[in-house]
Parts: sequence; structure tokens; C-alpha cells
Amino acid sequence: MTIKNQSAFIRAIANDNSLPIEKVALELWIKDLENPFRWTLRPLLQLIFALLLHVTWFVKRLPLPQFSGHSLLQKMICWFCKHLVSPEANLLILRHFATESNILNFLSENSGQSVVVDLYPKQIDDMLQDSFVKHDQELFDAFLHLGDVKNGQNKFYSAITWQRWQTINMADFKLERKASQVIDFETAHALFMCLFCFLLKRDEYRDAINGFNLDQSIAIRIGRIINKPEIVEMAYNKYPHYLVGPWNLSQRFLMHGFFTEYLYAELEQIRLSAVGKEADNEQVADES
Repeated sequence: MTIKNQSAFIRAIANDNSLPIEKVALELWIKDLENPFRWTLRPLLQLIFALLLHVTWFVKRLPLPQFSGHSLLQKMICWFCKHLVSPEANLLILRHFATESNILNFLSENSGQSVVVDLYPKQIDDMLQDSFVKHDQELFDAFLHLGDVKNGQNKFYSAITWQRWQTINMADFKLERKASQVIDFETAHALFMCLFCFLLKRDEYRDAINGFNLDQSIAIRIGRIINKPEIVEMAYNKYPHYLVGPWNLSQRFLMHGFFTEYLYAELEQIRLSAVGKEADNEQVADES
């Protein structure tokens, strides 16, 4: 669909750069918004999946023996991604692993910690090895090691390090396109959250759906490092001390995705600016 055929609102957000977000990520999201499936079957499927999720959550909280199926969970999600989820939604999922890994690595190395997150899948099959469960556990592990929030605060840009940063290159992502790949991002997540609830132990699932609320803490810490406390406004999910259940989960997950995209783009702009200044300084040194 060309720009001139899109709604006035879609054209407006496509043209708005008030919030930092890479153009390619914005284009993927706008294409996902224009997915006909999203505006026809998604509302009904989301309702069905939401009801199923709450029933599953209720059953999992009963005093019954707990079970989990991490390997089966990974295989089922990857199968759905390969065969049913739209290419743009798959690319947004792959990007999310990279954006969050970069953010946690940046936060760790600029807080004097050695925790390294290495989840940078380039294709669907790369997510088969406990990537979804590991994604949450590495977030919690990072916070276990970060220590005092004042570590590394208010650094000059020249003192910020980027050794563990990996710039996202869309050409690195490999997807096999299929005619059956029609499910939009939000519907795909509604399906996945039911699988997560059923195939994780109740404590694992509770931790996973509350991990989003660490977005505010991440923003506070990184805001101190780059001396931009205002970036905390990018965090929709807040107050990690208040544990929540699966209600409003789709929106909270979606806003978590936007948060990591915004923060990645903000940090990438700072990194590129630092690289440019280094190159200018080297050129001046060579000329002198």
C-alpha cells in the first residue's frame, strides 16, 4: 500500500520523528498495522485467546503438580512463526531480541558489570534453543548483578563504552517467505501468551509477565548513564514491586517492544555521534 493510499493518521505517524525509532522498524510496524487480518479476525481471536489465557492461568495457580515444556514451547512458537506469522511480524520479533540484548549489554558494561547477553537470533531456527525463556532469565540475571543505581551515572559521552553493542543490520535476518504467513504481530502474541502460560510453571510465567515492569528501572539507570533522565517517559510498564497477572498483557507486551525500539534508537544515535566525533578528531590529528 502506497503512502498516498494510507489513512491520514498512518501518514502522520510515518512522518513523526518525535520519538526515536529506526525507520525500518517503523515501516515494519506500519505494514503490520495495514495487515487486513489485523482488522478482521484479530479482535475475535484476541478475545478467544484472552479467555483461554485466564482459564489456563487459573488452573496453573491451583495447588496441583507443576509441569513445564520449554523445548515444546520453543518448537511450537517457531513452527507458528515459520508457517503462519507475517514476515514483518517475524522481523519485529527478531529485532526485539537484538534491541533488548543491546540495551542490557550497554547497561551492564557501563555499570561496571561483566554480564553479557548473547541473544541475537538471525532466523527463526535460532530461537529453538530456549531463547524465549532465556530472554527473561537474562534480564533478571542482569539486575541481580547491576548493584547500586548510581553505578556509572552521569558519564560524559566520551566515557561511555560500546564494546558489547551490535548494530542491527536488517540484511542479516533470513526469513523463508510463505503464502500462509498472514498473522499480524498482536494476534501472534495473543497465541504465544497462551502457550507460555500452559508450558511454563506458574512461577516462571508470573516472573515472565512481570519482567516488563523493569522497563522503568532500565530507563532510570540508562538515563543516569547518558545524563538524559527524561527517557524514563519512554517506559509504559512501571513499578516492578507491584506484581500483576495476565490482564492487559497484550498491550503491556507491545509497549515493552516499543520501549526497547525507542531506547535502542536513542542509544544508537549517541553511539554514531561519538563515532563521528572520533573520526573528526582523528582527521584533525592527522592534518596537524
